[in-house]
Amino acid sequence: MRTELTDTTSSKINRALLEARRAIGSPTLGLVLTLVVATDEENAYDAVRAASEAAHEHPCRIIAVIKRTSRGPHKLRATRLDAELRVGSDAGSGEVVMLRLHGALTDHAGSVVLPLLLPDAPVVAWWPAEAPADVAADSVGALAQRRITDSQAAADPVGVLDVRAAAYTPGDTDLAWTRLTPWRALLAAALDQKALPVTGATVESEADNPSSELLARWLEDKLGVPVDRVTSEGPVITGVSLRTTGGEIRVDRPGGALATLMLPGSPDRTVALKVRGGAELIAEELRHLDADEVYGSALRRRPLQAALSA
Repeated sequence: MRTELTDTTSSKINRALLEARRAIGSPTLGLVLTLVVATDEENAYDAVRAASEAAHEHPCRIIAVIKRTSRGPHKLRATRLDAELRVGSDAGSGEVVMLRLHGALTDHAGSVVLPLLLPDAPVVAWWPAEAPADVAADSVGALAQRRITDSQAAADPVGVLDVRAAAYTPGDTDLAWTRLTPWRALLAAALDQKALPVTGATVESEADNPSSELLARWLEDKLGVPVDRVTSEGPVITGVSLRTTGGEIRVDRPGGALATLMLPGSPDRTVALKVRGGAELIAEELRHLDADEVYGSALRRRPLQAALSA
């Protein structure tokens, strides 16, 4: 069921949601959290689709906050809130509330969203495109226990990591980090199999890839060795080498969903290491709502080579 409201208020949206649930015979829903998607019109469709797919695993109320801009002095722009509500089969396993903020209302997104949050349920905020420098201080981010950004979507994907590090607050995370979960698991398993001292490492990836930089920082943080960054043709991360006293441990993924794991004294093995889509990444992040301390430590890690040369 879909409902459109023009020039409305948060209280009217709440009443419309209740009426829509009653109309489809479901006055209550087993929703476990609120996912607030702060985005623009260009990225709204893909972001809401990914969030809706993730909601099959985590039934939630999805609130998409879309700030609309118009020409002319800010104070003269029409201040208006429009909404589109999706409940039942049109919303998958939860509810979708599309909010379009016009005029001065764009500066008060948090106040608009607050009355629409599920009571006594966690709140997760996600910026699929550009995000504020300090997401915890943002009016939407201040409402959330978890705040998800995506450095890959920034104008300077690698440089923005230092911005995120400077403003890091427990609860912050980044999809550039989430993309590394299979890599980190594979490398940790390889070192468990070959418990050899690591003397250095190399991460190979396409240029301006924030995931490769986070992977390098994580290796430096956990292993205490310098990590070389090497630019390859891609796509994304194409290889990781760990230099040990007993030989080289290497993961090679030149392309596709398969990689080759090479261990000293062992035959090469083919392992699955596919590039995952947005819905899978968001679903993974919604599985744990506590602070990701490992991400915070890796994000704030100063590159060891820079520290040694300082």
